Amino acid sequence: MSDKQAHLNGAYYGPSIPPPTRTYHRPGRGSGCGCGCCLLKCLFNIIITAIVIIGLAVFIFWLIFRPNKVKFHVTDVQLTQFNLTSNNTLHYNLALNMTIRNPNRRIGIYYDRIEARAYYEDQRLDTETLTPFYQGHKNTSYLNPVFVGQQFVRLGADETSEFNEDRVNGVYDIDVKLYLRIRFKLGRVKTGRFKPRISCDLKVPLNTGNGSFGGTFKTTRCDLDF
Repeated sequence: MSDKQAHLNGAYYGPSIPPPTRTYHRPGRGSGCGCGCCLLKCLFNIIITAIVIIGLAVFIFWLIFRPNKVKFHVTDVQLTQFNLTSNNTLHYNLALNMTIRNPNRRIGIYYDRIEARAYYEDQRLDTETLTPFYQGHKNTSYLNPVFVGQQFVRLGADETSEFNEDRVNGVYDIDVKLYLRIRFKLGRVKTGRFKPRISCDLKVPLNTGNGSFGGTFKTTRCDLDF
């Protein structure tokens, strides 16, 4: 009876609660990836930011300067000699009038080097270096390369047949190429050098002195290749 009375008079709080289990996490293990993920995320953000800034700069540049392609034309050609001797020596006298049109309002062009080359059947006949110059905004400049001389050419059966056909027709397929070294001027800023190539595929009538045997030359637009 006394035992029961003591139990009733004392406070009873139920069974004891065990302490919480502590867990320990080592850096670099488990589901997290630690500093490596932070570095990759920062690098990714830097790359995205750089792309956005460069794209914005290009867009602003285009809005300000609105660059347009420079246009090259051959407006006139005089071919007074184009004879192939029995020892495959080609005698030629070729003069061209060319125009370069810069349509841009805010971009000037420095032509630091101009090398003109004449080809027939993919064989170079002559090379002429022209005078460097600066071309201002919305300006048309003129070039007048002249190729005079003789050159040994290797013509196979097909090339010889094409030459004979050209001679009968009085019109020769002659390629003139310009190899340039240029810089652009944008306000006070000058860019680095570029080396574009200009290709002009020409149908050139032979001028015999009594008029062009193969008809008249038609103004030809040249191709610009950067």
